[in-house]
Amino acid sequence: MEEMRTFGYLCPKCGGTVMAARSVFALEASNCTVECPCGETALLVDFDGEKYRLSVPCGLCGETHTAVCPPGRVLEGATALGCAKTKQFCCFIGPEGVVEKNLRELAILAEKEKRQTEDGPEAFLDNIIMYEILSELKEIAAREHGISCACGSGRYGMEIRRSAVDLICRDCGAKLRIPAATDRDLDDLCCRLKLTIPGKQA
Repeated sequence: MEEMRTFGYLCPKCGGTVMAARSVFALEASNCTVECPCGETALLVDFDGEKYRLSVPCGLCGETHTAVCPPGRVLEGATALGCAKTKQFCCFIGPEGVVEKNLRELAILAEKEKRQTEDGPEAFLDNIIMYEILSELKEIAAREHGISCACGSGRYGMEIRRSAVDLICRDCGAKLRIPAATDRDLDDLCCRLKLTIPGKQA
């Protein structure tokens, strides 16, 4: 059975989710293109024998992002490429089920962004999700060593953004971003009893 890799992105032109599978053999042998059925956008994968260069149409900001990845990141496991403007993932590579699930979440996120742009700006992408995330963070913080930093500090600050909450260590300055835009973000946080800020390497 030939090993397959699925690529997925959100088309910035028509708003549809785009998914296509390619064999590992084909990806190692030549370049590939994953085109949206609308014909307006395409994800390009170029391989120079050492690294993969991907051009990704971004359904969040409308631009095309470029990423250079080692073969392991493209051909093994699951990976995601981010949008520098929105700080959200805009392209997924991996097993079909994983890509499909993440792409569905991305479509919900993009729809919320679009709705907010049309209705006028609000403080948060989803007020209810943000309220629940902050409530959950309060519960985690109330536990003994509930929120701490890998540097050993228990002192931290919180910066609330439009679709995320940043926990920042007051001693080393390291940051942990908690996404706060979708139901899945809330589910992920509810599973965690403690949070550890990664800590800055000396």
